[in-house]
Amino acid sequence: MSKPRIAVPLAFAMLAATPAPVYPLQGAGLAAQAASTRSGQAYPKRPIRLVIPYSPGGASDNIARIVMPRLGEALGQTVVIDNRPGGAGSLGRELVVRAAPDGYTLLSTDAPHAINVHLLRKIPYDSIKDFTMITTTATGSMIMIVHPGFPARTVKELVAIARAQPGKLNFGSGGTGAITHMTGELFKLAANVDIVHVPYKSIAPAVTDLIGGQIPIAFPGLATVGGHIRAGRVRLLAIAATKRSPAFPDAPTFEEAGVPGVIAANWYGIMGPAKLPRTIVNRLNAELHKAVRMPDVQERFAASGIETLLNSPEEFRAMLVSETARWGTVVKASGIKPE
Repeated sequence: MSKPRIAVPLAFAMLAATPAPVYPLQGAGLAAQAASTRSGQAYPKRPIRLVIPYSPGGASDNIARIVMPRLGEALGQTVVIDNRPGGAGSLGRELVVRAAPDGYTLLSTDAPHAINVHLLRKIPYDSIKDFTMITTTATGSMIMIVHPGFPARTVKELVAIARAQPGKLNFGSGGTGAITHMTGELFKLAANVDIVHVPYKSIAPAVTDLIGGQIPIAFPGLATVGGHIRAGRVRLLAIAATKRSPAFPDAPTFEEAGVPGVIAANWYGIMGPAKLPRTIVNRLNAELHKAVRMPDVQERFAASGIETLLNSPEEFRAMLVSETARWGTVVKASGIKPE
């Protein structure tokens, strides 16, 4: 039975990078800030811990290590990166939820924050209510790559092969519920094809197996495999974005390639526990915006195929609500069962 085609516009496509917003304090907020200044308890007065709910070396980790030194300089305190992998990221997130809302424990988060709620049976927190959104920092488009020896040189040719051999082609991902998995599911729905998901512990070994010829297809982030594309170790077929990438201008979007509706990106942001004081949120938002705009940070983003994505706490929250609903639609249409 064919699966339904669904239109799923990118929730944050309209959120262009804007000047760092200033949120005026009112009433109790002004009084709290004044009292803090008088008592000498200005934030921060000690190192800040940034919890990354994944192992070192992934995109979230890499982006944090680009941005956090600049944030630390601006705040006058060290930002200590604390990798806490496990439970598809839920262990690290729970650690932040249980931390004191004082600005000294923060979370580096990404798109799976909006996906896991639909795929994990038991999550010990509410993915929206139990966090304070501060700002997103970056975004990177997902792509489709194939082994160089794969007979399809275009998305249309791949779709034709997949329809002629339903259930015979495999695609690798960084694990069930990862954005690399969900992009593949989105493609399956949009193209009405049956290709088989093969989950790995992370996207890196999946790409290694693709290069080695063990699997033919994967949907990694552009930033993950740019070097492999340039070296000819993998072939880029399409980018899951509304426009082409400046880094690879010859690669079409999925819509240009004949499969509209495949728009997906991994976004990265900073959160804190619920009830984080607005004075602290304002300070972190403003300093993170400045840090991301530093020339050396922008250069490293561009070299990695990462784009800047800055917003207000309110915009971040609205984006997260929209992304959660959007990926819930994809999970339901794909028939994926929670684990």
